[in-house]
Amino acid sequence: MNASLERILPEKRLFLRSDDHSRFVRLRPLTQLVGISGITLAFGWTLVASSVLAIDAISAGSSRGGIASTQTAFEQRLTELSQERDARAAEALAAQNRFAVALEQVSQMQSQLLASEEKRRELEAGLDVVQSTLRSAISDRNDTVADGAPAGDADPARDQEVAAALDILTGELRQTADERATAVQQAEEARRAVEELSLERDQILARNDEILTQLENAVSVSVKPLDDVFRSVGMNPEDVLDTIREGYSGQGGPLTPMGRSTRGDAALTNSETKANQIIVTLDQMNTYRIAMEKLPLAMPVKDSFRYTSGFGRRWGRAHEGIDMAAPVGTPIHATGDGIVTHAGRQGAYGNLIKIQHELGVETRYGHLSRIRVKVGQRVSQGERIGDMGNTGRSTGPHLHYEVRMKGRAVDPMSFIKAASNVQ
Repeated sequence: MNASLERILPEKRLFLRSDDHSRFVRLRPLTQLVGISGITLAFGWTLVASSVLAIDAISAGSSRGGIASTQTAFEQRLTELSQERDARAAEALAAQNRFAVALEQVSQMQSQLLASEEKRRELEAGLDVVQSTLRSAISDRNDTVADGAPAGDADPARDQEVAAALDILTGELRQTADERATAVQQAEEARRAVEELSLERDQILARNDEILTQLENAVSVSVKPLDDVFRSVGMNPEDVLDTIREGYSGQGGPLTPMGRSTRGDAALTNSETKANQIIVTLDQMNTYRIAMEKLPLAMPVKDSFRYTSGFGRRWGRAHEGIDMAAPVGTPIHATGDGIVTHAGRQGAYGNLIKIQHELGVETRYGHLSRIRVKVGQRVSQGERIGDMGNTGRSTGPHLHYEVRMKGRAVDPMSFIKAASNVQ
C-alpha cells in the first residue's frame, strides 16, 4: 500500500534537532492517508453537528409563531362551525314555529269539521221530523180519501209548506255536505303540510346535531394536547385550571325571569345539552390558553448556540439546569411574563437573574456578563434581560438556565418541548 500511495503521497521526514544530536520522524504514505482521513472526518462531523444545532435553534425560535398561527386557524374554524350551528338552530326554531302554526290550523279545521258534522246531524234530525210529519199528512189524506171525502178537500197550503220545508232542508243538507267535503280536503292538505314540516324539522335537527358533534369532537381533540403539555412539565391540569379560574371568576348583570316552552322541544333539549358541553370544553380550552401564556415556554437564547450540558447528574453532583454556549454578549431573553425577584451576583451562579412567574414557576439565568433589569421590574416574554457571560463558576461563556416549580428544579427541556407539542 505504501508503494502504491508513493506517487500521490510521497514519504515525508520530520527532523528534530538539538544541540547534541538530531533525529527525524518518518511519515509513510499510509500514515499520511490515515491522518488526512481523520482530520477530514472530524471536520465533517463538526460541520454536520453545527448545522443540526443551527436548525434546532431556528425551529425553536419559530415555534411561538407557529403556535399563534395554529391557534388563530383553530379559533377561526370554531367560529365558522359556531356560526353554522347558530344558523341551523335558527332554521330549526323557524321550522318549529311553522310546525306549531300548522298544528293550530289543523286544530281549527278539525273544529270546523266537527261543527259541520254537528250541523249535518241537526239537519238530518230536522229532516226526519219533516219526513215524519209528511208521512202523517199523507196518511191522513189517504184516510180521508178512503172515507169518501173528495180529494180536493186536502189542505193545499199545508202541502206547499211541507214542500218548501223539504226544499230548504235539501239545500241545507247539500251545502253542509259541500262544506264537510271542503273541510275534509283542507284537513288532509294540512295533515300533509304538517308531515312535510315535521320531516323538514327532523332534518334540520339532525344536521344541527351533526354540527354539534363535529364541534364537540374538534374541541375535545384540541384540549388533549394542552392537557398533555401540563402533565409533561409535572403539573396537575386540574390544579392549573382551578388556579386560573380563581383569578378569572367575575360575574354580574341583571337577572330576568326565564320562560320555557313545554311543547315540541324534546329534540332541542338534546342539542342544548351538547351545546352546553361544547361551551364547557371551550371554556376549559380557553383556560388552558391563559395558563399557557403564563408559563415560560420560550427560548432564552434566540441566536445560534450549542447545548453543552443537560439536566441531571454531572461530575458526581446534580446539575439543576441546562447550559447553552455562545459568544459573550449574546442577548438573553425572558422565557415568560413575570416579575424580577433577583438581579445581581450570587455565588457560583455569578451574575444571576431570577424571574417569578405565575402558577408557582421560577426561571433563573446565570453566568451573565451584564444585567439589564432591576428587582421588582415586570418583564414580558421575549424581552431582553441580560447578556451571556462567563461569571461565577464557569469554564467558558454560556448561559445556565434553570426552571423551578414551587422551589424544586425541573428539566427546562420539558418546557421547551412542551411548546413544540402545542404547535
